Amino acid sequence: MKKIIIAIDGYSSSGKSTMAKALARQIGYRYIDSGAMYRAVTLYAMRHNFILADSTVDTQNLLSRLDDIKIDFAVTPQGQHTLLNGEDVEREIRTIEVSNHVSPIAAIPQVRYALTAMQKAFGADKGIVMDGRDIGTAVFPDAELKIFVNAPAATRAQRRFKEMREAGNNTVTYEEVLENVETRDHIDRTREVSPLRKADDAIELDNSGMTIAEQDQWLLQQYKRVVGQ
Repeated sequence: MKKIIIAIDGYSSSGKSTMAKALARQIGYRYIDSGAMYRAVTLYAMRHNFILADSTVDTQNLLSRLDDIKIDFAVTPQGQHTLLNGEDVEREIRTIEVSNHVSPIAAIPQVRYALTAMQKAFGADKGIVMDGRDIGTAVFPDAELKIFVNAPAATRAQRRFKEMREAGNNTVTYEEVLENVETRDHIDRTREVSPLRKADDAIELDNSGMTIAEQDQWLLQQYKRVVGQ
């Protein structure tokens, strides 16, 4: 059976990663979380003091170190984890502190160009499911299957809040998560390079009222339709 590229875009905490992981596991494809890549760069910037006290980014110094940033993924008993220069940083990149700074980092054109090149390399042989904000529009505009996932900000914030509590983060409030989601939405939609938008040939899914099992089944049906099963 021919291998294809599946591009799943959508808003922050829309559930796209959950469904992308499930589909990749079911059909034997590699899953790539492009958002984790931007989070890893953000963590690198935080560790090297390239995010200043007023939350602006020391862009010049960050860009001078871009070639030093290597990102990959490893399959662990707990699932796929993100590696930053060989270090497992999966837990660190999911904190609210990283979430609060990732959109300004992701809006830097040179960062987007560098990570887009990495993402294209991951998909060179096809057989991947990649989720993010611009996968179907900028990274793989010729992807055979494109999905755009959406849900109201309040619904997405509640999902994210629940995930963080289940992961042991008991200090963040729902209001903080909602503010972060809304801020990221605005930055993602209005950034100069590769803003978040639905590709013209993408299938839109509002999964507000769907269970995880229902959205997984829906996505599997879209895949089977494209590959002719």
